[in-house]
Amino acid sequence: VGHLKGNKFWMRFKRVLGTQKDKIESVLEWIEKNGMPNYFGLQRFGNSGTNYLEGKAIVDGKLRVRDRKKREFLISAYQSYLFNMWLAKRITLSTLLESFTPSETERVLQLPKGALDGTIKQKQFLKLIDGDLFMHYPFGKVFYEELEVAVDRFRQRDISLTGLIAGKRAKRAQESAALIERDFDEEINEMGSRRYAWIFPEILEKKYLPQSAWYELSFYLPKGSYATVLVDFLKGANIE
Repeated sequence: VGHLKGNKFWMRFKRVLGTQKDKIESVLEWIEKNGMPNYFGLQRFGNSGTNYLEGKAIVDGKLRVRDRKKREFLISAYQSYLFNMWLAKRITLSTLLESFTPSETERVLQLPKGALDGTIKQKQFLKLIDGDLFMHYPFGKVFYEELEVAVDRFRQRDISLTGLIAGKRAKRAQESAALIERDFDEEINEMGSRRYAWIFPEILEKKYLPQSAWYELSFYLPKGSYATVLVDFLKGANIE
């Protein structure tokens, strides 16, 4: 169970055995070193997880919903879905660049030659590309930064990459970044924005209680981030 106090969370995982504890701590170490993706949590998409489909139908003009609040909620779910799919694509790109050259990755992702120039020297997991838009971290306005400068500031956690919440008045990525973003952009008659794509959780305390096989964890997340996304990361360690 997670208890939200502003942006502070506390969680207890039960029936955590020794090997599971090691896996949890390995994942937490990775997050502390690299940060993590700022996906929208599953609760954003309703109990069935398919609210975004109704939102898409509204955007496409195939469904009419008279209730304004419900209509806005469903469209928001679709905007969140598009953001999550874009972020998954950027993570795929970064993962490929761990094993392949930029030119090989361009071919796999069907990007123009040279689109990933500037990624080869980047040592952080999440690779930045020309035309990305950023915000100061953990809050600030959207701005463009030259790639070489942006990489240095991102690694210092002074700024972070943003992704598009498709809609009116939202700033769009430029250059190579726009080639990926445009596949997840739509003409949506609601306000758009930018959202942090990558966050740096602050792990406040982690404690393993071997007598009860509990693992307790407290951490801070930026406003608007989902604790359930961090839990999803930890689920890879087979915990409850």
